[in-house]
Amino acid sequence: MQKNTDIQDVTHEVTIEKLVHGGQGLGTLPDGRRVFVWNALPGETVQVRIIKAKRSYAEAIAEQITKPSAERIAPQEENYLSTSPWQIMSFAAENQHKKAIVEELFGHEKVVLPAMPETIHGDQEWQYRNKMEYSFWGDDEGLHLALHQRGSHGKQIVSGSKLALPAIDAAANAIAKQLSDLNTRAGDLKTIMVRTSENGKAVGALFTKLPKFSQLTLPPELKGLRVYHSNPKSPASVPTQLLYELGDTTLSDKILDATLSYDPIGFFQANLPVFRRVVERINSVIDTKNDVIDFYSGVGSIGLSVKGTTALVETDAAAVAMARQNVGDQDIKVVEATAETALDYITPGCTLIVDPPRAGLHHKVVSQILATRPSQLIYLSCNPATQARDLALLQASYSIELFEVYNFFPKTPHIETLAVLKLK
Repeated sequence: MQKNTDIQDVTHEVTIEKLVHGGQGLGTLPDGRRVFVWNALPGETVQVRIIKAKRSYAEAIAEQITKPSAERIAPQEENYLSTSPWQIMSFAAENQHKKAIVEELFGHEKVVLPAMPETIHGDQEWQYRNKMEYSFWGDDEGLHLALHQRGSHGKQIVSGSKLALPAIDAAANAIAKQLSDLNTRAGDLKTIMVRTSENGKAVGALFTKLPKFSQLTLPPELKGLRVYHSNPKSPASVPTQLLYELGDTTLSDKILDATLSYDPIGFFQANLPVFRRVVERINSVIDTKNDVIDFYSGVGSIGLSVKGTTALVETDAAAVAMARQNVGDQDIKVVEATAETALDYITPGCTLIVDPPRAGLHHKVVSQILATRPSQLIYLSCNPATQARDLALLQASYSIELFEVYNFFPKTPHIETLAVLKLK
């Protein structure tokens, strides 16, 4: 009897047509299904291993490059598919592909864009990230830092990341060594987050599944450390309870003329040199004749760095507390609320700044914008697909005066886009 071979047990030859939003190459399997392929570039012929099979499409990893692209270069890390799958192409090619992907996304939504420059980026292709998160792996040699291995349920032992600022990996390894010396079980831990300021100071947050945890000491590589219990029923590293804190876990950096404080787990931009270029652009075009309202404001990284801001709206309580500290004695209101419940702050004639999460604007926010017609909308997005969706709804009332693509995360497929809209 012939064995019924599952599609995930065999490889298939595929020709890659283009790169798509998300970072994979797009091709077609022999059975006609579309396949999204990691480790593949346009024009390449590759042998792929299926890692997820659906009725209408599949996801795969290219395990052999039969016909390589001229853009292909050797990745610098063994685990590049986990953290930075675009290590396989030149920086120039990466920036071109990011622009092309954005143009395709907006074309699909029939959003009319003005002429845009080439992708805007910084000088650093490597060692630019000021935040990393590592999980753990335990074996006979002790406890190690680890990262998820794409295409499997396993992890891969690492010593750090070429994307991270050096102080991050030094701090993460110092904590891992201390945990190993205490014979800590990897199964009792979730992750360690480490963040560093531009002056090289590092702070961390360790997430454990245990309601009580051994008392650690603060190594010289860290300025401060929080140890959190995190619900073991949840796969995410989110705080359930702060068990204890060592040292000072607050960092600060300067964006234009604003000094901003932040902590290990709150949202703050991961590539400050490129973020400054975005804020400088916003500051150069912002209309301050009326109120300037910053939605999804976090600790105030945009709203407190540009001129004219009158209110910050943020839902995360910890970020709100830090935003209030950053506001100090300035006459700027800090509102703790979700965007969709703070609609009264979107008023006729105001300038509205939005920097939403990947899901984009809440539909109630879009409706309020259309109803009240702010004179200017400044929309920074970490997901051009949802931004294109939102702008397609808004373009009946607004024209896009400026649109730029930013590469905050070299060697990865992540894209940031800035749109400045004016009321028609």
